[in-house]
Amino acid sequence: MSSSVVKYESRDGIAIISLNRPEKKNAIDNAMAIELREALLRLNASSDAVGILTAVGADFTGGADIKGPPDDLAICVPMVGVDVTKPLIAAVSGWAVGGGLVLVQMCDLCVADETARFWYPEAKVGISGAQIASLAARIPHKVAMEMMLACEPLDAQRAYQVGLVNKVTAPGKALDGAMYYAEKIRDCAPLVLQMLRRFVADVLPKGPSEQAAITRMQIAAVRASADAKEGVTAFKEKRRPRFTGR
Repeated sequence: MSSSVVKYESRDGIAIISLNRPEKKNAIDNAMAIELREALLRLNASSDAVGILTAVGADFTGGADIKGPPDDLAICVPMVGVDVTKPLIAAVSGWAVGGGLVLVQMCDLCVADETARFWYPEAKVGISGAQIASLAARIPHKVAMEMMLACEPLDAQRAYQVGLVNKVTAPGKALDGAMYYAEKIRDCAPLVLQMLRRFVADVLPKGPSEQAAITRMQIAAVRASADAKEGVTAFKEKRRPRFTGR
């Protein structure tokens, strides 16, 4: 995939997907949201067994670009806008803000270096997509509310203590730590991994915004399908439609 703001590298069965807008602290604009979605879909279709979501530069992401926000951030959120079928690991340095924290919470694992900071300041900004709500199903309730209501950031060590992060590394070593997990996962049975991830997805609660976004994406996919186009064309031409399931 040719991309200026999201990079995709396949390395021995491991996909490294990198947000690549470091001059803007990897803030997510419309182009990045679209390209991140394309990268996650590419992971699904590839021979890569596992993906790592990381970033170029000092910060993972400053979240949605305030000066030019994406039309719909949900399109690039794993398990919301894209049903990612393979394990996904976040490798975080620096700030993971707002929508960036949502990306992290939806990954299966997270490795952070000592510079990492996780922050959800939307209550200070006065706007929120509220997909963060299911964070309360992933870390202790009171800690999640501290982040959402008091807008208190978590440093890497506290994020590890409350279970948001699996491993804390030295500065600049988050990707190496993520590769450690990715290499182990790559050598496991894919069908077992897929089954466990599906079952866990059924166990984890979903917030209203998350569920609404999933529903909206599924409806949009049907409306944009070849079958939808065929159905309308067949109706206009007064013939029996020839559906293909695509």
